[in-house]
Amino acid sequence: MWDWAQFFSFGDLIFAIVDLIIAFSLLTYIFSRNLTSPVSRTFGAILTCVTVVYAGDVIVSLIDDLPRAIPWMRFQWLGIAMLPAVYLHFSDSVLNATGLRSRRRRAAIVVAYALSLAALVLALFSDLIVQDGVMAYTIKRLTAGPLFWGFAAYFALATIVGGINVWRARQRCLTPTSIRRMTYLSVAYVAPALGTFPFLLVASPTTPLPYTAVLALAAAGNFAVAVMLVLMGYSVAYYGVLSPDRVVKHSMIHFLLRGPFVGICVIILMLIVPRVESILGLPRDTMLIFSAMLLIVLLELAIELAEPFIDRLIYRQDLAELEWLQELDKRLLTTTDLKQFLENLLTALCELLRVRTGFVASLAGGKWQLETVTGDLQAVQRCLEEFPPEMLFHPPDSARTARLEPSRAEFIRTDGFWVLPLRTRNREATLGLLGLYIDAQEEPLSLEAGEAVDALIAQAEIALEDRHLQQGVFAALRSIIPEIERIQRWRGTVRYDVGEPLEIIKDSPVYAPEYQRWVKEALAHYWGGPKLSQSPLLNLRVVSRRLRQQETSPVNALRATLAEAIEALRPAGPRHMTASEWLLYNILEMRYIQGKRVRDIADTLAMSESDLYRKQRIAIEQVARVLADMERQAGEEP
Repeated sequence: MWDWAQFFSFGDLIFAIVDLIIAFSLLTYIFSRNLTSPVSRTFGAILTCVTVVYAGDVIVSLIDDLPRAIPWMRFQWLGIAMLPAVYLHFSDSVLNATGLRSRRRRAAIVVAYALSLAALVLALFSDLIVQDGVMAYTIKRLTAGPLFWGFAAYFALATIVGGINVWRARQRCLTPTSIRRMTYLSVAYVAPALGTFPFLLVASPTTPLPYTAVLALAAAGNFAVAVMLVLMGYSVAYYGVLSPDRVVKHSMIHFLLRGPFVGICVIILMLIVPRVESILGLPRDTMLIFSAMLLIVLLELAIELAEPFIDRLIYRQDLAELEWLQELDKRLLTTTDLKQFLENLLTALCELLRVRTGFVASLAGGKWQLETVTGDLQAVQRCLEEFPPEMLFHPPDSARTARLEPSRAEFIRTDGFWVLPLRTRNREATLGLLGLYIDAQEEPLSLEAGEAVDALIAQAEIALEDRHLQQGVFAALRSIIPEIERIQRWRGTVRYDVGEPLEIIKDSPVYAPEYQRWVKEALAHYWGGPKLSQSPLLNLRVVSRRLRQQETSPVNALRATLAEAIEALRPAGPRHMTASEWLLYNILEMRYIQGKRVRDIADTLAMSESDLYRKQRIAIEQVARVLADMERQAGEEP
């Protein structure tokens, strides 16, 4: 005959493990991605309480005797006792996010935390709330103490008040999307309370329990809690996030599949493998290791194969655009890709012409930038120094043109090097320079070799032009990123009915397209000038806060803020002038704080002036990033 009690007991254990894994996984997900949002932080506190309760539940289920289980049942009260206060705190954060703040709610939260701490102390160190437990069949439970009913009333009141707050927040939503998510949150809100409250304490120690019914209800309840925890996590994941909804949804779904789902399957496998000495002639542990390994690999493969179908569900309306973006990501030509391609191409060309020294240089900022070289590097550098870009348009009288017959490429001969300008497809602009060290062409190339030379040169020109076009696209994207962030802020902020005309969002300068230029100009006039005294950066919240705290002039407040941003880039430890990790800080400190000349800084840092200018641009971008982070933190503070 089927043992239903044992079946439901095993199901209860499985779903308790599922709840534990989901709660801990959501906790790590929320904290690793959105710790700045008050709603996310308080939801993380709820997940912490749930994790503690279900960790104790799993441990108690795996312990056979009651005396060893009692300390773990009291351990669960770390989560049970604190949950009512955390519930109130979470609901207050949700309501605050709609623009409805209240000092009375804040005072009630303080009182709730005091009551929860008192209940925790009493549960751990006295018998006033819970007393030593009893065990019937596989069910182990504590018994209610004299003050348990008072705690139960407090738990219920805090849950009800928190639910009312969440429902009020839903009533204030305006857009269909925010209403839908808040509805999910309102429905799933009760899950942690149902999953953690010790309902078995309500039963009298002398009243016999219907074991099968209790275990069946516990298993069903744990399953419902797992579903509603995911629903709550989905709703909370959007709070305070500037990323598009599709990015948040994609990130969370794939995290749940690759983390909790795989973990749950592996643990279930470990529990269902029979507890026998041998399986198929192998020890159980050996069989378990191979089974777990096989399951993990197959699950990862299944998730990877299912990923396109999952993306189609997530991106139903934007599928064509997303597929194009994914294809673009695969085909982008990065700087490293370009160097590797040109290196292979130059090697093939040198092998074809039996040449030992050659190079490919690109034209950047009116100067040659060496991309790849083979052979004598010093000779190549001398050639580039003696052949500046302007010589392409005004070659010296000593320069002669030559061709590698039957190739159609027309080289310029100079000091042993044959150099060829690499041009765009329309031949109107120069992209770079190809150089080969050839004393003289001893004999004409074959027709096939000449065609191969022309093909390799054409490939180099196409690669340089495509890279040039990509850099233009990247520059355009960088210029619109602040606008995209601004749109995301608007999308995430204007959602709620505040009882009066919606307040216009005051834009911070960090979201303006000209923000990085303003930072560069303010640094250039760091010690005085109109670019500092009239800078839009004076409107930063972090500057206004410093102005109030230090009672100084706006210009001095901005100067001090810029200095703080620069100092944030300083690496730990003693200062080194030539260490790579110190490079950006050294450039900023010497260029703007000390006001040294570019030539002196380049000599000190043992680098060329052109390289210094490139690194300086990167350093200014880093200052702008740090300043934007400071501004966002200032905006989150009361």
